[in-house]
Amino acid sequence: MIIAGQKFDISDTLDSSITVPDCLVKRNNKIGGGNGEAKLYITSKPSMYDFFGEPGFTVRCFILRQDLEDYMNAIHAEYLHPSQSYRGVDEMPKLWVERMNTINALPEVIEFNVKDQDQIIGPRGYIKSSDFGYDIIREISLPLVSYISVMRLVDKSGLPVFYWKLFADFDAISDKRDALVFTYGKKGEKDAKYIKPKETSRQKEIRYARVGQGLYREKLLSECPFCPITMINDERLLIASHIKPWAVSSETEKLDYKNGFMLSPLYDKLFDRGFMTFTEDRCIVLSNWISPSNKKRIGIKEGQFVQMLPLDDFRKEYMKFHRASVFKG
Repeated sequence: MIIAGQKFDISDTLDSSITVPDCLVKRNNKIGGGNGEAKLYITSKPSMYDFFGEPGFTVRCFILRQDLEDYMNAIHAEYLHPSQSYRGVDEMPKLWVERMNTINALPEVIEFNVKDQDQIIGPRGYIKSSDFGYDIIREISLPLVSYISVMRLVDKSGLPVFYWKLFADFDAISDKRDALVFTYGKKGEKDAKYIKPKETSRQKEIRYARVGQGLYREKLLSECPFCPITMINDERLLIASHIKPWAVSSETEKLDYKNGFMLSPLYDKLFDRGFMTFTEDRCIVLSNWISPSNKKRIGIKEGQFVQMLPLDDFRKEYMKFHRASVFKG
């Protein structure tokens, strides 16, 4: 892997992504109480030490300006039309512009150190940092709909360095947008109950499309009645995958069957979560954010040609978004 003109070897990736919690982010991004704290839960202590090093570690880390820009572009719709009650909800569009301006002025590589918080008793592993590179993650990321992946690299001197990358969680955004809104009975009523608001036919159509039922799935199946990778054609084993995620699609794009492929469950998950994408000439690209051991288990190869992939001009346009904002390159 070449980063800023330097060659690194990929040693491993942290198998579990780190959801950005509400307690980590800065005040305007928060949806709960408090003012944010710098410590971050990583994973269990044994797994954390296996990845980062011995208890009490301090490790070198970095993030890339381009990755921060990509994250902000990917989550732009959430800044414009929030799915959660952020404290600075009315300022979110303005904050997006201000933060993009801050990011654009950063160097290509932003280095920082993180320290083990081994003084915290219990099985959960935490880290902390007061460095700017870590602080910018806390400043721009939106809680519960963002996550961090970490890759362990080895530099030319044979020393480990940890590459951090921030991602938008489109599934989490979609789940929050689609969550049913309930209302209470009148104040003071003894038997106040939650009442489900009446859905319009349009809302129902969109909800059905989201879970793989209805017109979107039917039209997609009529054109793509099998998974182009596995050739499985049992409809019960196929998922109608969106190319441009539901959470950031327009109402037309959500139900446009050209915005999708029929995929087997494993490959749907890889594609949906950005661990796999396709080139314009129908070749598979796998993300380096999958650990080398799991790459071997997936059953497909980097650069594999998928002859039956229905990649027409309409889907090629959607794929541009997928490669730029969904794929974990």
